[in-house]
Amino acid sequence: MQRLNTKDADFERRFARLVDDRRESDDDVSRVVRDILLKVRQEGDNALLELTMRYDKHNLNAEGGWKIGPDACKAAFDALDGDLRGALELAAARIRAYHEAQLPQDRDYTDDAGVRLGARWNAVDAAGLYVPGGRAAYPSSLLMNAIPARVAGVERLVVATPTPGGEVNHLVLAAAHLAGVDEIWRIGGAQAIAALAFGTDTIDRVDVITGPGNAFVAEAKRQLFGVVGIDMVAGPSEILVISDNKSDPDWIAADLLSQAEHDPTSQSILITDDAIFAEQVEDAVDVLCAQLSTHKVARASWDDYGVLIVVEDMAQAPALANRLAAEHVELAVDDPEALFAQIRHAGSVFLGRHTPEAVGDYVAGPNHVLPTGRRARFASGLSVLDFMKRTSFIAMDQASMQAIGPAAVALANVEGLPAHAKSVQVRLK
Repeated sequence: MQRLNTKDADFERRFARLVDDRRESDDDVSRVVRDILLKVRQEGDNALLELTMRYDKHNLNAEGGWKIGPDACKAAFDALDGDLRGALELAAARIRAYHEAQLPQDRDYTDDAGVRLGARWNAVDAAGLYVPGGRAAYPSSLLMNAIPARVAGVERLVVATPTPGGEVNHLVLAAAHLAGVDEIWRIGGAQAIAALAFGTDTIDRVDVITGPGNAFVAEAKRQLFGVVGIDMVAGPSEILVISDNKSDPDWIAADLLSQAEHDPTSQSILITDDAIFAEQVEDAVDVLCAQLSTHKVARASWDDYGVLIVVEDMAQAPALANRLAAEHVELAVDDPEALFAQIRHAGSVFLGRHTPEAVGDYVAGPNHVLPTGRRARFASGLSVLDFMKRTSFIAMDQASMQAIGPAAVALANVEGLPAHAKSVQVRLK
């Protein structure tokens, strides 16, 4: 765990190294993924059979091996404890309401030259949603991916999820029922992303692939961008907490560990203007971490990637936060709005001491699929727009052509494109 202080002579050098640190896939992962994608593209279903047996020890040709049907999803939902079912329904309702407000409006107007202009939004035909197995098999992730797609108007929702040893995550199935997923395929890893992108004899291709995954899944999405649309190339989770000494150290420790427990390469950072408070939080992290069932993962993440940064004045915090461009930023101070006004680069911001990042993972409403690895400088969290595309349109008559056509002819000629110029010129009086 690193300790930085803006008073130290080497602070800038160490902070710059922190900003530039990459906790993501290496060349070996890229080569493995490239081979898997090629194999699935060339061999289709046979490749999926072989790779699923190799990595998940699951025979897709066994009874119920390829696909999980809607009856199994409904049964999983019906079998939920009442409180858990209610929690999933509350989460789904809030996620749906938030994303419905994101739906873009079509445009259709006529400008001063008499040219009719506008744009029309349409959903993609099919979306593939990746749902991890193992440590990261979360029903909340399925809701966060499937509900925006359905709100956008996607007609076919396809889930790919690994079932190691044939074991199915029943909470994921329950969430799939609640979200109205159409297909669930028992395939994971880079091979699942390849199947969704290329299609096989058994699985039809999709237009967009979203959802979290390990380094191999993220790398597969990166390599296949352009063949399909993707939400983002997501790396390990991260949280930045900006807190003064009025916060409860135990609360802040829990917030930091809420991301550390995701993965050994997750990163948790605290910025504070009180060195004693930083020590209190560090002590609280040690105590709480030992009590967690996820303590091994959380401990590894905190020891290897945790950071405590002490600033002379809290006014320095926003500039540091903007350079980090973190996935999650908590502002645990008396006046979070003042700091928030200066935060330009963040996946999602949580305002005030009573707004932990974890509530955003489940029931707040905004999407928890967010840019990592400083990508918040240029990317946003998952939204309905990731499942839609905009088609512009233009309509002209003789008068509007006469008004703006000559300028088009002049530009086409100067660019050396005479056919472009001619196609406009023949329509001019």
